[in-house]
Amino acid sequence: YITARLLNVSLLVRREALEFLYEYGLFLAKAITFVIAVIAIIIAIASSAMKQGGKKGELEIIDLSEQYSEVEEDIIHHLLSKDELKEKEKKDKKADKEKAKIAKKASKDESEEKTVTPRLFVVDFNGSIDAKEVGSLREEISAILTVAQPSDEVFVRLESGGGMVHGYGLAASQLDRVRQKNIPLTASVDKVAASGGYMMACVANKIVSAPFAIIGSIGVIAQVPNFHKLLKKNDVDFEQFTAGEFKRTVTMFGENTDKGREKFVEELEETHVLFKNFVSEHRPSLDIAKVATGEHWFGTQAKELGLIDELQTSDDYLQARCKSHKIVQIKYATKKGLAEKFSKAASLSFDAIISKVWQNNRVFPG
Repeated sequence: YITARLLNVSLLVRREALEFLYEYGLFLAKAITFVIAVIAIIIAIASSAMKQGGKKGELEIIDLSEQYSEVEEDIIHHLLSKDELKEKEKKDKKADKEKAKIAKKASKDESEEKTVTPRLFVVDFNGSIDAKEVGSLREEISAILTVAQPSDEVFVRLESGGGMVHGYGLAASQLDRVRQKNIPLTASVDKVAASGGYMMACVANKIVSAPFAIIGSIGVIAQVPNFHKLLKKNDVDFEQFTAGEFKRTVTMFGENTDKGREKFVEELEETHVLFKNFVSEHRPSLDIAKVATGEHWFGTQAKELGLIDELQTSDDYLQARCKSHKIVQIKYATKKGLAEKFSKAASLSFDAIISKVWQNNRVFPG
């Protein structure tokens, strides 16, 4: 009996040991599989990044004329009866034949000057505080200038409440490249082109704006928080070393002096003078003393002041030219890594907060 019991216990221990080894082996296999999968994903991402090499983005060309035409055709087909559609198709075929005859005749007659449909290149600029979108704008303008002729036109749909001076200065310079080539440049504002946004808009030969778009704000602002009293209260010393009297005029953590503040304001005034001169150069008919007070105006008021030329939305402008121009949108899309995507999300959140605060200090109809 004792021997049988011992055999049973031995078998039970052996079975439990085998079950433990089986479970452990299964867990180990899962762990190894997971590690291999992670390594494979990392290798795939690294391989993809290496294949992309230095190519950070690509140019996208969208035929807006074709889109408008397709929308028109879809609506017509839903509105007309079968008989009306047949009649329309006959007229369209006849018109196409006439166009083909004219084109054939023009190609045979070498002395006859060929008529070329003017093109309208559309560019979008939705500016953030640091105007980081200027990188894409540079690529778009460069691409357009390789093919654009004086008979063409560049149309910029501009939305920006302004931001850093050097960023928007560069963005305005990119638009000025179009004017330097004697290609008509039109800026359109549907919502806001203020401060640095207006610095860009004023470069254009013509500015069109929606009636309630925010225009102007030709001024300069700087805000610097100071934590010196808080640090002093908690016995925290802040030391800063500079070479040059005005290397640092005001600081966030040190004790600011009246002399430093005066110099800082002087620099702001100098920047404002440069801003006013820039606007006056591109729109000489403006009463700059009247409009360069830092105020903003709605589109209807801006037209009266000469800040814009026409009251019109970008949609109306483009639809009015879809029959006479070949409309093409040029867009440079940058390829972003994971870190850049997180950075962009954080930047958009910050911009949204700033925009909310800025809007809450404005008067709205209600």
